[in-house]
Amino acid sequence: MGLLDVLLGRSKPVKPDLDQLFGLTSAAITLEAASEMRPTGLGSVCFAAVEGGAFAEIQQDLHTLLGVESSQDSYGYTWLLSRHRPSEVTDLVTDLHAVNSSLEEHGFGPQLLCSLVGFKDPEGRSLALVYLYKRGSFYPFAPLPGEKRDSALELQINALVANDLRQEKDLSRWFPVWGAPGL
Repeated sequence: MGLLDVLLGRSKPVKPDLDQLFGLTSAAITLEAASEMRPTGLGSVCFAAVEGGAFAEIQQDLHTLLGVESSQDSYGYTWLLSRHRPSEVTDLVTDLHAVNSSLEEHGFGPQLLCSLVGFKDPEGRSLALVYLYKRGSFYPFAPLPGEKRDSALELQINALVANDLRQEKDLSRWFPVWGAPGL
């Protein structure tokens, strides 16, 4: 990073640290102990798909090895969904790590956008802990009907998991992931 970057307020991008995903296991324990949010056993990885045989082969390998399900959202992004029993958060996170690592190792890291793990409370409120690949940080996303957000719940959850996850401090980066598989 040069002097001009410092003067203009530009910062060096954070290098993704996929091992941060394993913090989701302790965050799930924290949420169970301090709130009524429980893991759903669902998690997903979002990326911008590219054309080509190598990319298709990696996706097929992930489907075969991990049993992930593929879908595309209305923006054209691809989601790979992993399903486990709600008590198997560690296995779920391991799958998400494997998907991200595989794509990264084969040169498709720039296509990775985010990963998430889903939670629900007894009243049916949904929550996702979202990992932003390019920022190396997490934020909570709590959707409400009608593409609205429960901002109060998001801030509460963010405070609860502060010791478990590297948090995204820039709230403008807490992007909504409406209809994300696993949410």
